[in-house]
Amino acid sequence: MSYFSDLVVRSYECDSYGHVNNAVYLNYLEYGRMEYLHQIGFDYKGLVEAGYFLYVTHIDIYYKESAVLDDKLTIEVYPVKFGAVSGMFHQVIRKEDSSICAEADVTWASVNSSTKRPSRIPTEFIVDGLKPQEK
Repeated sequence: MSYFSDLVVRSYECDSYGHVNNAVYLNYLEYGRMEYLHQIGFDYKGLVEAGYFLYVTHIDIYYKESAVLDDKLTIEVYPVKFGAVSGMFHQVIRKEDSSICAEADVTWASVNSSTKRPSRIPTEFIVDGLKPQEK
């Protein structure tokens, strides 16, 4: 199942060419993932308080079309993998006309904040939305 978040491009996100700087898309992806976690009822604050973090370990991003000031964007998040200590989300950033600005696969891992080592997410924090839907 896909989850969606919306935002509008702000002036300070644009570069001297008048379009959103490539690095800003990483912020948009982060925003979309955090909104997704809220939407599925994942207790991120509780996870951190329990001594765990979710680190992004790899992003494979494709830039397809520029966004500019005041464009309304939608960020889609879809879980594609969920393992013992890591997973992957597929994310798509689209304009109102449905054209794709960027598409990314984001790999993440659960890390114990004390040991700084990969660690299983405690079972009390696992919610259905983290796992891909069965086909």
